[in-house]
Amino acid sequence: MFKNIIWATDGSEAAERALPTAIELAKDSGAKLIVVHADEHMAGRGGGYSMLADEEGLRARFRAKVAELGDAGVDADLRIMTGTKTDPADLVAEAARKIGADLIVVGTRGHGRVTGMLLGSVTQRLLHVSPCPVLAVPVYAQALAEPEKTPVRAT
Repeated sequence: MFKNIIWATDGSEAAERALPTAIELAKDSGAKLIVVHADEHMAGRGGGYSMLADEEGLRARFRAKVAELGDAGVDADLRIMTGTKTDPADLVAEAARKIGADLIVVGTRGHGRVTGMLLGSVTQRLLHVSPCPVLAVPVYAQALAEPEKTPVRAT
């Protein structure tokens, strides 16, 4: 069903909660899982510098995560999208176009409408600019797990 699935991450807990869903979908369909991170750069005098002070640490975490996925049998790759004066959602959508993604899996933070308007919502914008379907994993979604095996009782 899917050939290329993007897991969009900023390194947050909300993004991490969406990863099990992305992994399960990739495994079930034999798809490649592409970890995409948007590295926003400052404009003007600060141009060339990442908006996040810990960007290099995040990149190291993402490289380690891709290696871990590979060890677990998931065909995974990492793409860092860099841009200045660009919304992270636009960078993820650009990656989806370049890769030919069939699906983008992203987490939500659970902000209400007012907070989302004031702070902005990458997931909300992604729903409008993505070239493919977006699966938004709610903040309170339970991580997928193997179903428990309940012993069957003979009657």
